[in-house]
Amino acid sequence: MPSYSGAVTHLLASTLGQLKESGYLARGVREEMRSNLLARMERGGDEAGPLFPSIIGYEDSVIPELENAVLCGHHIVLLGERGQAKTRLIRALLSLLDEAVPVVAGCEINDDPCRPVCASCRRRLEESGDGLPVEWIGREQRYGEKLATPDVSIADLVGEIDPVKIAEGRYLADEEAVHFGLVPRSNRGIFAINELPDLAEKVQVGLFNLMEERDLQIKGYKIRLPLDVLIVATANPEDYTSRGRIVTPLKDRFDVQIRTHYPKSREHEMRIMEQEARFAVSPELPLRVPDFIKEIIAAFTMEARRAPEVSQSSGVSVRVSINNYETVIANAEKRAVACGETEIVPRISDLPSMFASTNGKLELEYGADEAGEAGGGALVDRLLGCAVKSVFDERVDPERLVPVVDYMSEGWGVAVSDAMPSALYQEGIASIRGLKDVIDALGSFESPGLMASAAEFVLEGLHLNEKLNRER
Repeated sequence: MPSYSGAVTHLLASTLGQLKESGYLARGVREEMRSNLLARMERGGDEAGPLFPSIIGYEDSVIPELENAVLCGHHIVLLGERGQAKTRLIRALLSLLDEAVPVVAGCEINDDPCRPVCASCRRRLEESGDGLPVEWIGREQRYGEKLATPDVSIADLVGEIDPVKIAEGRYLADEEAVHFGLVPRSNRGIFAINELPDLAEKVQVGLFNLMEERDLQIKGYKIRLPLDVLIVATANPEDYTSRGRIVTPLKDRFDVQIRTHYPKSREHEMRIMEQEARFAVSPELPLRVPDFIKEIIAAFTMEARRAPEVSQSSGVSVRVSINNYETVIANAEKRAVACGETEIVPRISDLPSMFASTNGKLELEYGADEAGEAGGGALVDRLLGCAVKSVFDERVDPERLVPVVDYMSEGWGVAVSDAMPSALYQEGIASIRGLKDVIDALGSFESPGLMASAAEFVLEGLHLNEKLNRER
């Protein structure tokens, strides 16, 4: 099951004869990936490991296991709830393939020019010899991916008799009458199946020989086709292990199963959130997001992953953090434009805008309060309060809050809004005893927007610690 690697100058070979003269050595896709991984390790990697620089939080768990699987040439199944970077991990494996490999020109299954396996290419090799045309394909052309659904058929993955070729005069028993499916078309590469348990059982059975014996059976016609494909699949752990939706012999053919997970720390959640968020703010307005706002958004998602009302078997994706971060910034941008601000700074009063980007992403347990998903937002509001309180308690010294509480206890009050200009906060910050000292202790908040955001954070934290009353 060979493929090729070599110097860039050898890419000029356009016939089998030229390819032989260039001195290429053949190797299978597993050996190709293994060699490239070892070479990358020898050169040294970055903080995220040599394989996946954009994957955060898997450095000491998933990545070492995946590296072992690549070194062993194993078929892999990744088990994890939604939003755990499973598909990204699979696509990152493409970087371990050679930049380009030679194939028989026009071949549907990326046949090796020296050892073609399909009937058409074998016939062409006999006819043309060293004059067999060769072309070069990149990594993307050696990768196939399919989202498993109940309507996926054997024909989609393996192949089918092509009625057009039969109409042209070929016999049913003729191997050249076959229209190959996605897996053969990923020959000498990687094929990924997302949500593997959703495949119908008869389709799962059809993968048995393909993964182990490498035989194809189409319409009762057996084709000996030694494909060179690394198969990687993803699945929800509950579907894969508990509900009986996966055929046991197919599980046995996957050499290794690797468990993914959600970020284990708030810092990792924040790094993912910042890396993946996509927003286009006004070019003339700089964006400045206080650290405590990022921490609250990340803490909110982590609170949801612990909430008994939320179905943990379905999971709470990191997309919740990403979408909420984008939404809060959008709400702050609207205020900045409407009020003529000079910068975009999210505040605590922007956080309720997260209801729209959270509702629908949290699957509730049976009997849980439906207001969290259906419109009242009671669950979201409670989780948000827990997130704000946890961040506030970590960042603010209670001793510094005494003057602020004493001042408010004298009967004074303050109003805040996501529509108020930042300049209107300055008078309140100056008049409330001790508030400026608390803000200064939080960090460098020199601009009106940052000071307004910090002031709201302190007031909300006091309310959640039952030091102030709040009316909405």
